[in-house]
Amino acid sequence: MKRIIPPVLFFICISVIVLLWAFAPWHEFLAYPINLSGLPLIVLGVGLAMRGSKVFETVGTNIETFEKPNVLVTDGLFKISRNPMYLGFGLALLGLALVLGNVSSLLVVIVFFVITDRWYIAFEEELMVKQFGDRYVEYSKRTRRWL
Repeated sequence: MKRIIPPVLFFICISVIVLLWAFAPWHEFLAYPINLSGLPLIVLGVGLAMRGSKVFETVGTNIETFEKPNVLVTDGLFKISRNPMYLGFGLALLGLALVLGNVSSLLVVIVFFVITDRWYIAFEEELMVKQFGDRYVEYSKRTRRWL
C-alpha cells in the first residue's frame, strides 16, 4: 500500500473543503467581510510550512515522513513547535475554512489535525526516539508538539 505523504493529505483536504463548500455547505456561520479573517491564517500557515521545509533543506536533513530521520532540528521555528510544517498546513486549512465560512469545512480541518497528530506525528516521534534517544526525549519535554 502506498503511504499518503502529508503534503498530499493537505491538498486532499483542500479539495474536500472546496467540494463540501460547493455541494454541501452545512451551516454557514461567517459572512463577508468577517470571513476574510481567514486570509492571514492561510498566509501564515503556508509561510510556516515553507519555512520549516527550508530549515530541513538548509541543515540537510530528511523531510520524508516515512524515512529515517538523520538530523535532530531544534532551532528556529522548532524551538516553538516540534511540528511547524504540520501546524502550518493546519492553519492554512483553518484559514480556508474560515474564508468559506461553513461548518462542513471546519470538520475537515479537525479530521486533518486528528490524522496528523495520531498517525504522522506519532509515527515520526517513534522514529525520532529510536534515532536520537535521550536528546529527542529532552527536546520533546521542553518543546510542545503543536504550540
